Amino acid sequence: MLKLGYKIAPEQFPPSDMLQQVIAAEKAGFESIDASDHFHPWSENGQACFIWSWLGAAAVSTQSIELGTGLTCPILRYNPAIIAQAAATVSSLAEGRTYLAVGTGEALNEYSVTLEWPQYDERQIRMIEAIGLIRELWTGQKVSFDGCYYRTKNAKLYTLPKNNIPIYISSLVPESAYIAGYYGDGLLTVGGESDTQKYEQILSEFEKGARDSGKNPEHLPKAVELFVDYGTDPETSIENFMKYWAGALIPALFLNKIYTPEMSAQNGKVVGTDTVRKNACFSENPEDHINFINKYIDLGFTHIYLHSAASDQIAFLKAYGKDILSALKETG
Repeated sequence: MLKLGYKIAPEQFPPSDMLQQVIAAEKAGFESIDASDHFHPWSENGQACFIWSWLGAAAVSTQSIELGTGLTCPILRYNPAIIAQAAATVSSLAEGRTYLAVGTGEALNEYSVTLEWPQYDERQIRMIEAIGLIRELWTGQKVSFDGCYYRTKNAKLYTLPKNNIPIYISSLVPESAYIAGYYGDGLLTVGGESDTQKYEQILSEFEKGARDSGKNPEHLPKAVELFVDYGTDPETSIENFMKYWAGALIPALFLNKIYTPEMSAQNGKVVGTDTVRKNACFSENPEDHINFINKYIDLGFTHIYLHSAASDQIAFLKAYGKDILSALKETG
């Protein structure tokens, strides 16, 4: 079940560059794409294209690589019915090479365009309700939905997905992983922390939730995003991470009303280069990367998404595919 994927970076690159990157990723042997769905980037220096337009372009520019969001928040700036339609369209274009990852979002992307930012518990309930509506619409039947937050009347999707789109639910802490297992078809989290016990607890809670909802957790994807660099200048990649992504390392961003790139970057100023190095694998030794990834495979993760902040993503993809992905596939 091992799937080796690429975390593409709309927060760092314009969509035209990203299109060349996804084509190169497929050629290099990456099997899946995880694309952020942001309205704002983490920094004023960044980018933030409309990811659903880009996913359509990627679908018709590739042949085999799986495409999905990592992640979409379907509860505030989007009505979940629109996300159901968007994901179904990508699935149709990609001939079924599609998944959807969802979460409770960040104020960075939601508050600035809705002036709404409910407490976490409410956002979680909204997400669960949104998932239910999305699944109903994917049946192709007319849906009259009367929820606490979302309502439809005889709504119907006329362009249906070409696969049973799995819905992964994001969980960054063990407390939310049970929800991901109970309501989701897969798990998405972020790696890099030295304390493996946290990931053991996340996986355990996810598996418990899956079993309680009648699913076999052994058959469900468990995805993790990992920050790496190889085949390019690691110091430049670290500088790029600090420039574009530092705010993403601060847990407060996912809870508090931090709603502009400037506010995100201000939060990220407390992040030092030592923190970046500690949360990643920077090495020109392929064995270091293989061991780094195998640590997560041994924990129980089945889908690995690799994210580099290198300026030259094509060089990274070619080198990583040649020296590391091929070795992992031989042993896995």
